[in-house]
Amino acid sequence: MDSCVITLTPGDIKNNKLNIRPCGLKFFPKDILGGSSKKVGLGTPITLRVEGLPEPIKTDIPTEKITKRPRWMFRERTWVSDFIRANSLTAGDKVVIRRLSNKKYELIPKLKKLKFIDLFAGIGGTRLAFEKAGCECVFSSEWDKFAQQTYEANFGEKPHGDIREIQSSEIPDHDILVAGFPCQPFSISGVSKKKSLGRPHGFDDPTQGTLFFEIKRILRDKTPSAFLLENVKHLKRHDKGNTYRLIRDILEKDLGYTIFDEVLDADAYVPQHRERIFIVGFREPAFFAFPHFEPQGKPKFRDILEQNVFEKYTLTDHLWNYLQDYAKKHKEKGNGFKYGLTDLSGRSRTLSARYYKDGSEVLVPQRKGKNPRRLTPKECANLMGFTQLKPDFNIPVSDTQAYKQFGNSVVVPLVHDIAKAIVRTFRTSRI
Repeated sequence: MDSCVITLTPGDIKNNKLNIRPCGLKFFPKDILGGSSKKVGLGTPITLRVEGLPEPIKTDIPTEKITKRPRWMFRERTWVSDFIRANSLTAGDKVVIRRLSNKKYELIPKLKKLKFIDLFAGIGGTRLAFEKAGCECVFSSEWDKFAQQTYEANFGEKPHGDIREIQSSEIPDHDILVAGFPCQPFSISGVSKKKSLGRPHGFDDPTQGTLFFEIKRILRDKTPSAFLLENVKHLKRHDKGNTYRLIRDILEKDLGYTIFDEVLDADAYVPQHRERIFIVGFREPAFFAFPHFEPQGKPKFRDILEQNVFEKYTLTDHLWNYLQDYAKKHKEKGNGFKYGLTDLSGRSRTLSARYYKDGSEVLVPQRKGKNPRRLTPKECANLMGFTQLKPDFNIPVSDTQAYKQFGNSVVVPLVHDIAKAIVRTFRTSRI
């Protein structure tokens, strides 16, 4: 046997112990056994190359004083504590002990995958981010049939439907809940539109606004150790801040989570101005810091563009003239409407789910004398960072549906960094 695997228990973590009984004595040199203490005598030491520690460890196996039976642990266990901390090991993780030669071994941690559920899953941007962070998705829910098609094409499974129709008992136990609950009831454009139509918005919206309470139900019933929620930044200001105060009170006072929130702009990851609020919670007391990625130079819009694009994406003279006239009219009235002719060396405006209507918020300038064009669905995937983590991301739906899907999604590499930070905090808080 060239290697053996041991599984850490809560007692192992507490007592800084590696239970090497599964390895058996034949796995080690015959003279490795020593006395019950250093005074009684040491066995011939082996050298352990321990991942995460700067220097090799020399150790032997102590035996009981009377029975002479091995204690099935290495002597001098202070280094075990350092090993556990350096690799953020928790109960359930495995450690591989590999034999390199007769008296040389190495210890390699194998972390168990944290399980998460993907609610309001869309086309799987959050799932992609958490899977790349080493987590395992055990359940997903998305009611839109076209988003389900894209999700299934990329992850091999069709999400469950409307979360309101799914009992908590049908949802597997999990460590982390992730959800980008619908933002339209809280977004500036969504609120403005519904006000103009005399429709309710926010928590008064009879369909989408109440979906946060489905998250509350599942957090209450399944008690995951952590969660990540995502929404538009306007959520904090909606109804003069009352909506967000209610959300925080539910998460902190009703459900007992420690909450961290921050509005982050994704323009460090992709050439797009896209601000979203991220809310992270932990059931146990923890310290969490959101990532702040600072690249050498921010990404440029031209980097996400395809080389050969079909003519159908170029705006017609009629539409281009309409957008220019419409912008001029609103400027004269002092309104803020304008189309977004993007600087190729800069960043675009926020890609919205309404992009399929006219593409006005993110237009690609072309050579002189030619009208600007819309993005292609593949360029939308690039602009949202999907292809950074999955270059072959599949888009099996129409352009119209693809625009809606990417406009409703998350910037994947940003969420990936948040996922890694959550996993790191989740583990270190349990050492």
